[in-house]
Amino acid sequence: MLGPFGAGVVSSMLPELAGTFGVSQAAAATSLTAYLLPFAAVMLVSGTLGERWGPMRTIRFAYAGYVVVAAVAALAPWFWLFQVSRGLQGVANAFTTPLLLTKLASVTPKERLGRTLGLYGAVQALGQTSAPLVGGLAAEGSWRWAFAGIAAVAAVLTACPLPPDEESPQRRPRLRDAWRPVVVWSGLLIFVAWACLAGLPFLVAFRVDDAFALGPGARGLVLTAFGFAGFATARLVGSAADRFGSRTAVCAGLLLGAVAVGAIGVVGSLPLVVVAWAAGGLCSQLILVGVNALVLGGEANGRGGAISVVTALRFLGMSASPAAFTGLYRHDAALGFLVPGALLAASAPLLAHRIFRTGTGPRARLRHSRG
Repeated sequence: MLGPFGAGVVSSMLPELAGTFGVSQAAAATSLTAYLLPFAAVMLVSGTLGERWGPMRTIRFAYAGYVVVAAVAALAPWFWLFQVSRGLQGVANAFTTPLLLTKLASVTPKERLGRTLGLYGAVQALGQTSAPLVGGLAAEGSWRWAFAGIAAVAAVLTACPLPPDEESPQRRPRLRDAWRPVVVWSGLLIFVAWACLAGLPFLVAFRVDDAFALGPGARGLVLTAFGFAGFATARLVGSAADRFGSRTAVCAGLLLGAVAVGAIGVVGSLPLVVVAWAAGGLCSQLILVGVNALVLGGEANGRGGAISVVTALRFLGMSASPAAFTGLYRHDAALGFLVPGALLAASAPLLAHRIFRTGTGPRARLRHSRG
């Protein structure tokens, strides 16, 4: 929860940040990018490095580092120092997310992996949804209190007991071990999914402002529908992935997500827009749980690096969304949602099929068993 919370906490305090540091609101908004880009870039290698150093030891050091850099953000007198601290928060988070997922996979029976990942996704969705609210409430007094609170939570996590590291494998994980075909194709799929679905809150905010003239508070309330739906349905989604398989979960999420995203651009009713956006939150959980179960359910060696690569591409897709679709939306509001919806629909038969041909699907396992 700390990772998505730390990333999104600034979204509702941008005017206050701009006022404190004497910068424009556009400059203040780059504090989101300052976190996400180092987070995604470092995560391409952090899982493998963490497996080399010892996952639990690495997580503890990362939490300790988070304490320091969050405290720097709370006390920063200059905007450049605040931005540096945001980047370092992203780096610290890059060494926790993939290793926690790997540890969950190692201690969870395969038949229950989807439910466990669903619960993990629910907590992540809660952090993502609550961050703007908590950040906004803190900014009513001083935005610095939000980062002081984050530092305190990270300090508690640093002191919490963690399971011991397992014995190191005979062969140390290598960076190239993570770049198996199934990982590359899974990463491409989730890059598209997060660019065209989970990365669209800004576009939904534009839509409800232009079509229904909602104020900032009402827009924020509409946007929470995505995270709330993801939180409420994550455990159910995990059980469905266990029962029907990762392939079904991923394809269902892509196709239903295409319908939900496209509908936001064409319906003229605010309640229908809210329902469609909430349905998008459900679809994002189907895709996320399905892809994570697919990657973590494979070879034990290199799991940390594999999930690290996939998660990095997920957030890179999210960060690419504004550049990809803002201009299209300004040209035609309906196309701004229909195009990402079409990309989601096209990904279902193309990328999803390719993933399950790379050695993890039932046919591949049958061929392997026959030698």
